[in-house]
Order: sequence, then structure tokens, then C-alpha cells
Amino acid sequence: MAIIVSESAAWPAPAKLNRMLRIVGRRPDGYHTLQTVFQFVDRCDWIWFTPRRDGTIKRIGSAAGVPVETDLTIRAAYLLRKTMKSREGVTVHILKQLPIGSGLGSGSSDAATTLVALNHFWKTGLTLLELADLGLLLGADVPVFIRGRASWAEGIGERLTPVDLDEPWFLILEPNCQITTESVFNDTQLTRCSPPIKMCDFLDGYRGNDCEEFVYHRYPEVAYAAAWLAQYGKVHLTGTGACVFSEFSDEESAQRVLKKLPSKWTGFVAKGCNYSPLQERLMQEQTHFY
Repeated sequence: MAIIVSESAAWPAPAKLNRMLRIVGRRPDGYHTLQTVFQFVDRCDWIWFTPRRDGTIKRIGSAAGVPVETDLTIRAAYLLRKTMKSREGVTVHILKQLPIGSGLGSGSSDAATTLVALNHFWKTGLTLLELADLGLLLGADVPVFIRGRASWAEGIGERLTPVDLDEPWFLILEPNCQITTESVFNDTQLTRCSPPIKMCDFLDGYRGNDCEEFVYHRYPEVAYAAAWLAQYGKVHLTGTGACVFSEFSDEESAQRVLKKLPSKWTGFVAKGCNYSPLQERLMQEQTHFY
């Protein structure tokens, strides 16, 4: 039987961009210490949650080829239920709009939205900070999606300082490849010793990404897409890739360039957001977190 879902009931799981990224060290446990700046864009996965009384956690949709047992969305639901010693169930219907292996935070964002939404539906009563601590068990990017503010991030990406950024329009290209964070961070050729900078250096214009040169060398398709986009402005890699992006002052300018995009690539135009679209959804539910 088909499940009918209402568009107004959907919860957004927005993409993020890394406006800059520096790798400043590596911890004994293997995690890399970073400095980065996260900003959201208004391109989202969409997730519907239907509470169940039978205690089953069931998935409908999601990215092709992602097994249920490794899907961060489902893992988030089980983690919250186990943490709260709950017996609640839910059907999770996922409409994927964000590519995986893209540096846009697709899986982490889905997990964050799941924790926030089920905290509401299951009435577990956790604050955003408590949810962010829980989300860190799923991935270093999950807390920023839960807290929902553009942020300067340090540590492994979990030490967040909210920052107000310009909110340009971005043209984001999707090369025909997927790149896992693990494949980049585990490569012995990656530089891991950049000297730390201060937030004011970013605000003064620093936009480097320590993974960029490495990814362009290892993944020529990403380099080709970046070279094409460089005809129209400065190009940046988000996270460990594969997506590259340029910023524009208005939507029309970005759309004009998108129309010229070669057919071998896909792309989209999105608006930068200092506040996550997930926060707007929370306000609609009149749920208050402290």
C-alpha cells in the first residue's frame, strides 16, 4: 500500500558548504583536528516521520545502495530510542535531493533532522545541546546541523561558534563521482599540519581548503568541473568534495551560468543561510529548545 505524505509535514535536512577548511593536526584516535566554517544552503533532503505503535523503525526511500543498517537516519532513530530507553516506533520516508559523497553533509543532515524531529514526536525532552552531543556519536558534522547556525568550527568540527556571514547565491556543481571523507582523511599523502588561523582571518577573506589540491589530483573529474566553473568566478571545494561551488551576488547571475553547464555534469543554485531551514520547521511546531 502506498503511503501518502503531505508536503507541509516534511522536515528539511539542508545541505551545508564549507566556506573554508584547514587541517591543523591529527589526534591519537585518528580523528583530524580542523578549522572550518559551515554555512547552510536552502537545498534540502525532505523527511516525513509517521509515529508507530508497534515499536518498529522502518525506512522508505533514501539514497540508492545505502543499506538500512548503515543509514545514518535509521541509526539516529535507534540511538535516540536506546538513549531514552524508549519503545517508540516510526516510519521514516526520505526524499533524497542531495548527492552522497559530495561534501554537502547529506547523511549527517538527515541524521540531525531525525534526532530533532523524533525528539519532538516521541516527547523525549532533550535540548538542542543534548541532541548535538548525541549526534556527535554519529558523525562530526551532525552537531552543526542540529544547532542550526552558520558557525566557525574547531576540534573535529564539533566546537562551534555562531558567526554571521554574507548570504550569497551559490552555484554548486556535482561532478560524476563520489568521495568519502574516510578515503581522503586516510590517505597518507594528505597534508595535516597547517598552522591554525583565527576567525578574523576568515572574515578578512581567507577561503582556502586544505583538501582541494589533493582532491583535484586524485579525482580529475572534480578538477575538470572546477576549471569550467572558474571561468565565471572563484571556485571552492566543499569539505572533502566532490562538489565545487562559486558564489554570486544574485540568483539571476548564478542561473545564467547554470544554463551553460555541460550536460555531463549536474548542478543547482541555492541561497546561503545563516539559520538552518530546520529551525524554521521547529518554529512551525512551536517547540522551544534551550
